[in-house]
Amino acid sequence: MSKDTWTAVDEYVKEKLIGIDDALDAALTNSEMSGLPAINVSPAQGKFLHLLAGIQGAKSILEIGTLGGYSTIWLTWAMPDGGQMVSLEYDKKHADVAQQNIEHAGLADRVEIIHGAALDTLPDLLNDKRAPFDFVFIDADKQNNPAYVTWALKMTRPGSIIIVDNVVRGGTLAETGSDDPNVQGARALFDLLENEPKLDATALQTVGIKGYDGFVVAVVTE
Repeated sequence: MSKDTWTAVDEYVKEKLIGIDDALDAALTNSEMSGLPAINVSPAQGKFLHLLAGIQGAKSILEIGTLGGYSTIWLTWAMPDGGQMVSLEYDKKHADVAQQNIEHAGLADRVEIIHGAALDTLPDLLNDKRAPFDFVFIDADKQNNPAYVTWALKMTRPGSIIIVDNVVRGGTLAETGSDDPNVQGARALFDLLENEPKLDATALQTVGIKGYDGFVVAVVTE
């Protein structure tokens, strides 16, 4: 089965269950025109994140890795009135484009984009007593995923959900001898999850318009 088939199924799912939305489509168009890499989650994945956050009843969400704000919009829509999203982005251009997209979506009063390396800005969030967050979505540089999850544990509560994207890496996750730093980061993340008693986790493989990958879903237990 080919990527063409996966893509066709994703397009069918979008047509039947997601539809067209001006804010989301404008975010993708503006991101592309601004030269951002097309590594955002797919529409089906965005809707999945939206549903997860809604099921969890999230009122505060932390995102590590904003890119153009596509997943940010999906997640913010899942929160009730008064909910707040904090999204951390290393690249200034990405943060600026995301801010444009957030404003176009009418969500500027509910989303704060913080520019800077997440490992530098996360301690500030903790010191400012912005935690706990109900839901954390991690979609940033893969080498630092173990560190991001460690920080997420400090900034959540029992029952919070932590999602980490792009952990299967086209199947290379299973390659014990890989010298790819992204694969090494993914495997280090799984080592952490295996030995962290405060997290109950699984991983799901995905195929679709974004190819073959997968994500971790973890629940904070204590």
